[in-house]
Amino acid sequence: MTNTELSSIVNTDPEKPANPRPIVSIGTGGIVTDAHLPAYRMAGYKVAGCFDLNGAKAAQVAKDWGIERSFDKLDELIAFGEEQGAIFDVAVPASEIAGIIRQLPEKSGVLIQKPMGESIGEAQTILKTCRDKKLTAGINFQLRRAPFMVAAKQMIDAGLLGDIHDVEMRVVCQTPWNLWSFLFEKERMEVNYHSIHYIDAVRFFLGDPQAVYSKTMKHPKMMELAQTRSAIIMDYGDVVRANISTNHGHDYAPDEQECFFKIEGTKGAIKIQIGVILNYPKGSVDKFRYVLDDGKGWQELDISGSWFPEAFMGPMGGLQKKMEDPDYAFANSIEDAYKTMCVVEACYGSSANGATKVDYGF
Repeated sequence: MTNTELSSIVNTDPEKPANPRPIVSIGTGGIVTDAHLPAYRMAGYKVAGCFDLNGAKAAQVAKDWGIERSFDKLDELIAFGEEQGAIFDVAVPASEIAGIIRQLPEKSGVLIQKPMGESIGEAQTILKTCRDKKLTAGINFQLRRAPFMVAAKQMIDAGLLGDIHDVEMRVVCQTPWNLWSFLFEKERMEVNYHSIHYIDAVRFFLGDPQAVYSKTMKHPKMMELAQTRSAIIMDYGDVVRANISTNHGHDYAPDEQECFFKIEGTKGAIKIQIGVILNYPKGSVDKFRYVLDDGKGWQELDISGSWFPEAFMGPMGGLQKKMEDPDYAFANSIEDAYKTMCVVEACYGSSANGATKVDYGF
């Protein structure tokens, strides 16, 4: 199959509502200015207001991004958002999510930056609150919405790879964790704030695993962080292998770093280099390579857009479409995201409970 022939199958344009609602942002941190606001501008969505506990910061973000109103009081932002019929875009520390959504008007639309709380208990509280208040809610697991992931899913759904039997995510990089000072206070770090993306992506392709095997650990040069490396096996039975391996402490040369997501089937395979993770924050290029059982060998497909910021258009567009049509299948629904949190919780449980001891007796 040629790339030209693939064009009839692959369409990575993000979903968009017919009549977009305005957006109000709760939180104006780096993820908002680096990803949310650029993505919404690209999609043509209007951001009408923003709030931050640091009012001066909110005011500066509003000025920089042409946002009409900024607020340093949450109740005022919420009242403004309700008047505007806006979507609430919540990007705050995970431990603060539950307290914020309790204050939102009933039947509002809300998109919540991942993770869905710091633990399964907090995730359950968030889910219950959304149900009680009849919120149309989603969690911003945006890697599944990256153009290269969308393309891979469309190729798989078209049957081009046959039966999927092997999925692998590998990260070997030097991550500058000092850019996110709040992470140094977390008891759960690497899986909850990074590998959670990959767990969610594997679920996007394979569905829900029946079990997990996991070990998450420190790095001797980063002992002040709870964990920075993880090895995760997601159990899908005796045929399908799904592995996630992350090492955020490889500081021996940028050109030896790796970040790829690989999917193998009975008729072909896809290997995606995720460039944003490499030599972060400078980043590198994305690469989408595939091979099919047609004798043409490995080929490269040019995919427009990346994880940051393009993938952030998808969850917001999907949520807005869900607000327009309650029957629309919203891929980032809070119910689906809760299942990702269940897998994360199982990973921590597996890591804490230890491995099977090896019996060296005779």
